[in-house]
Amino acid sequence: MQAEVTLVHPGEAIAVLIRLNREKPDRINFKSIFHSGSLSESTICNICLRPTQQPLCNFIDLRTGESWFCYKPQNMSCDTRTNHIRMDNQHFKKIIQIGVNMKVFIGASGPEKVTVLPKNKDQPEVKSISVTSGPSGYSYQGLWRALGNTTVRQINMSATSQCLKHKLVHLYGDSTIRQWFEYFMKTLPGLKQFDLQEDKLVGPFMAVDHTNNILMTYHYHGPPLSFKNVPTSELRYVANELDDLTGGANTVVVIGVWAHFTSFPMEVYIRRLLGIRRAVMRLLDRAPHTLVIIRTGKPRSLTLYYSLINVDWYTTQFNKVLRALFTGLNVHWIDAWEMVVAHHLPHDIHPQTPIIKNMIDILLSHICPKNSG
Repeated sequence: MQAEVTLVHPGEAIAVLIRLNREKPDRINFKSIFHSGSLSESTICNICLRPTQQPLCNFIDLRTGESWFCYKPQNMSCDTRTNHIRMDNQHFKKIIQIGVNMKVFIGASGPEKVTVLPKNKDQPEVKSISVTSGPSGYSYQGLWRALGNTTVRQINMSATSQCLKHKLVHLYGDSTIRQWFEYFMKTLPGLKQFDLQEDKLVGPFMAVDHTNNILMTYHYHGPPLSFKNVPTSELRYVANELDDLTGGANTVVVIGVWAHFTSFPMEVYIRRLLGIRRAVMRLLDRAPHTLVIIRTGKPRSLTLYYSLINVDWYTTQFNKVLRALFTGLNVHWIDAWEMVVAHHLPHDIHPQTPIIKNMIDILLSHICPKNSG
């Protein structure tokens, strides 16, 4: 086995990243189109907008209190807003350069090979450790081997349908959670997707297996959303969706919220998580047997553009906050960060199928643990 070390960022670059999120949270811009009759106008939108003489449209969500504003169009009212759009930015690309001060490979000064020997007969077993104090598992022959209390089951297609029988599975988050919905659609022939005339990237999605009485849904989290075009009718917040669930022993909730927040100050992410945490608490209070699963953020491949927006250093900080805020609640974890880092496949915001399958194996192991029969 060959060990490899890569310097992702030097300390000087980290200082730049911290300053950018504090001083330039609007380096990703969004806009909305307002439409009324023959009139159409687009204006800039964001969680917070720099003060100008132009009045604002206030789109604060009344249930969660989450902020979103747009500059008011000149000739239309705020309630004529029709969609949400991410704008491409070209700033800051020269600050960090791949191979210079980002993703620099560090060559070995000595031997770079590691020999893995078989376990001796009298060698003690490795003790399970908490996912908060060390690795949550390791990858061996392409499969994830979890440490701790989770026994990962390799469940085939037929057993998956039986595991999800009579279940309501609700997936909330970003496009990396949407991958799970797409995986189930490809691997479970009995699961049929409803044609809701939805955007193929944004959703929402719904699928049903009538034979096994399975309902599966996917919803994106609310703004900020880095998508080209989202109808305002689909801008829903996870906390509101959770409050509308009945819950119960046959309900599974998966939450994965992180990637679209990494260009904003940490306070923005904390506020969103606190709202989701309160909704999870309310859900578990009224339906304590609901299975709630939190999935962490993970490393990604970095282009020059994303090196200042979704860089892995931001994700590590967000993962720490995510774990801290949900500690003490009856939730289960899927450590996507560790699973991607440990796998031989390259880092990608949308991991390849073998990694997704490993994540689904853990999901199904939580839904149908071995001792459940």
